[in-house]
Amino acid sequence: MASVDVIGWDKKKVGSVDLDASVFDIVVKKEILQTVVRWQLACRRQGTHKAKNRGEVSGGGKKPFKQKGTGNARQGSIRSPLMPGGGVSFGPEPRDYSYVLPKKMKRLGLRTALSFLKKEGRLMVVDSMASEGKTKDIAKRLSGLGVAKAVLIDAETDEKFSRASRNLAKYRYYGVEGMNVYDLLKYDTAIITKDSVKKIVERCGEVK
Repeated sequence: MASVDVIGWDKKKVGSVDLDASVFDIVVKKEILQTVVRWQLACRRQGTHKAKNRGEVSGGGKKPFKQKGTGNARQGSIRSPLMPGGGVSFGPEPRDYSYVLPKKMKRLGLRTALSFLKKEGRLMVVDSMASEGKTKDIAKRLSGLGVAKAVLIDAETDEKFSRASRNLAKYRYYGVEGMNVYDLLKYDTAIITKDSVKKIVERCGEVK
């Protein structure tokens, strides 16, 4: 285990905590991160795209023009894909893009993302994330830490802190259960509380 400093919001050391090497210090494989991110983005897709085929567009009860003598190619319906305003051939249909990813892969993805941030020096451990519910106060704290954007992870979701952080577009606040690979990578930095370390290990540690 590696011991890291626990800091207050004024960036002063207030203690230390041990980080499990099996979660925060494993070999970073980019293909693992790519696999988990692709799965997350696929599950987020709505899949509500739709185009009408020739059986769904309106009209078409009458032959548009006579069979012969017009010089045009023969047509039997204005709903044909060949006609302006007609149906679409092989158009998109509503579908579910989500698929199942093994639990071991999800856990490995979280461990890899956390290890990557720690090796890059973008993992911070703070004493707590208590708040009076003021967005201005949280913005000032984060500015003092010198991070432009970050994911904030707490052991338990604090309602006041959650409400105050919603107005900060470049920050995301979660309890340990909401931590995910996509946001850890997107927001560059992870700020976790001392109390959340144990729960993080329980959630994404190796199953023995």
